[in-house]
Amino acid sequence: MKFYVEPDLCISCGACISICPEVFSWNDDDGKAKAIDGNVPDDLVDSATEAMESCPTEAIKKED
Repeated sequence: MKFYVEPDLCISCGACISICPEVFSWNDDDGKAKAIDGNVPDDLVDSATEAMESCPTEAIKKED
């Protein structure tokens, strides 16, 4: 499963990074959040999903 952040929707609140820093981090180019490239390890899918659900602007999306 892959997660990604739509930068146009991200408000840089950092909620996703606080919840799941193994998957989400800051993009140095624009100061927005970003997700790791590729598939998220199975043991991190639950916390990445929690981060997605906690995003106040619904900027985080996932694809199977």
